[in-house]
Amino acid sequence: MKLLTHNMLTSKILKNVVNGYPLKINAIKTELKKADFQPDFIARMVHKVDYKALFQAAEMLGYSEGLPKCEFLTDQDLNESVLKKLHEVLLEVEVIEGDLECPESGRKFPINNGIPNMLVNDEEI
Repeated sequence: MKLLTHNMLTSKILKNVVNGYPLKINAIKTELKKADFQPDFIARMVHKVDYKALFQAAEMLGYSEGLPKCEFLTDQDLNESVLKKLHEVLLEVEVIEGDLECPESGRKFPINNGIPNMLVNDEEI
């Protein structure tokens, strides 16, 4: 699971969960999978993701060094080194094994072979 995907996932479908975001990452295995650097794509995407949640996820996995520690990024923050670090965090860091944990209920969703299983039982909704 890439951190770009993680940034979009929520557990608010669960009973008694209001927000369910951001999900906590409990990683057992992560990998860096190289991808072609596309600065224009990253510059556009960074304004569509929740940067604070992205930074927290990167920090949980030990990849936050080089990212500005702030609530959101402005165009002035997007120099080449920041764009390259964002590219790494969004598209190259991959959680292979572990789980995602709802911040409100503690419900865990497994990640196997890089795929998060967000399926819930009928009695959970």
